[in-house]
Amino acid sequence: MLLTTHVGSLPRTQDVVDFIFARENLQPYDQSEFDACMTAAVAETVGKQKKAGIDIVSDGETSKISYATYVKDRYTGFDGDSPRNAPADLKMFPGFLKRLADDGGTPKYARPMCVGEVKSKGQDELKKDIANLKAAMATHGVERGFMNAASPGVIALFLQNDFYKTREAYLAALADAMKAEYETIVASGLDLQLDCPDLALSRHMLFADLTDAEFVKIANAHVEALNHALSDVPQDKVRVHICWGNYEGPHCCDISMEKVFDTLMSTKSRYVLFETSNPRHGHEWTTFRDRKNDIPDDKILVPGVVDTTTNFVEHPKLVAQRLERFIGIVGGDRVIAGSDCGFGTFAGFGSVDPDIAYAKLRSLADGAALAL
Repeated sequence: MLLTTHVGSLPRTQDVVDFIFARENLQPYDQSEFDACMTAAVAETVGKQKKAGIDIVSDGETSKISYATYVKDRYTGFDGDSPRNAPADLKMFPGFLKRLADDGGTPKYARPMCVGEVKSKGQDELKKDIANLKAAMATHGVERGFMNAASPGVIALFLQNDFYKTREAYLAALADAMKAEYETIVASGLDLQLDCPDLALSRHMLFADLTDAEFVKIANAHVEALNHALSDVPQDKVRVHICWGNYEGPHCCDISMEKVFDTLMSTKSRYVLFETSNPRHGHEWTTFRDRKNDIPDDKILVPGVVDTTTNFVEHPKLVAQRLERFIGIVGGDRVIAGSDCGFGTFAGFGSVDPDIAYAKLRSLADGAALAL
């Protein structure tokens, strides 16, 4: 039977969101009440994952404002605000972009610039997250879990550089700073997941003026920085997720998987997570079929077999069909069922209803049971 997992973030309760935004907006709050809320919420989130049939669980990124910008709370050097740049596909359809903004369809949160040296403030918050997840796993009898962390490249994408002389120097500093976070997660016994939308999304968000070939060179430099940060982490404990942006939109400017395939495969990771459910990337399973001989023997594929931007609940038979394509390429022992992206990428924001998110995970598990 295939194992099941997902990308990481899950819907947060309103109590959690209220605490996160109190911290975000520098409003007064009781730290002990904050910590107790996060502990209880993670326990509930892990219980829901187990009930849905998920084998490899996360803490839902419960305590984080977002999967990338949380670093501003844990590292020095960030202040002010970074310029906002809408993805190129949304700019092509200004009416739709305006509708998203008017309907509150784009999350609002601080994206400070890097204005000083990036250094850790200490790992207290990280250790609380780890303790909460491990306690929840013990409570619910779950044996395997993972914790998300931002990659150097995605931090550089959302928290732009106004301090280091070059982007390369900024990436190197981020890699050095994040290295200890990655090692702490793995040392705790959890798997480490690196979220890397910079390897795809940033093509049409930050580097839209470049050619695809020029962008791939930048993406490869991001992987070099990431692999440096992972130099003391066992590869079999690492998951890498590539993404074109977790939003419902045209996505007609997305770079193809074919062009970033080698970049993804060069990451120091055992598990690669990628989108195959949304209408813009559902066809790209053929890239893996056609490049079968270029998939390293130690790589395990974690295709997204449920979409994370719509409230359709995929039929288990469709989930099974999607999985069977990849089983036919690398075998059932090298496939894990996953989701396209997270269901709670930003605190308080998500297009999928929380109950439907878990219904999708249930369908993911039911489909995985049918696939073998």
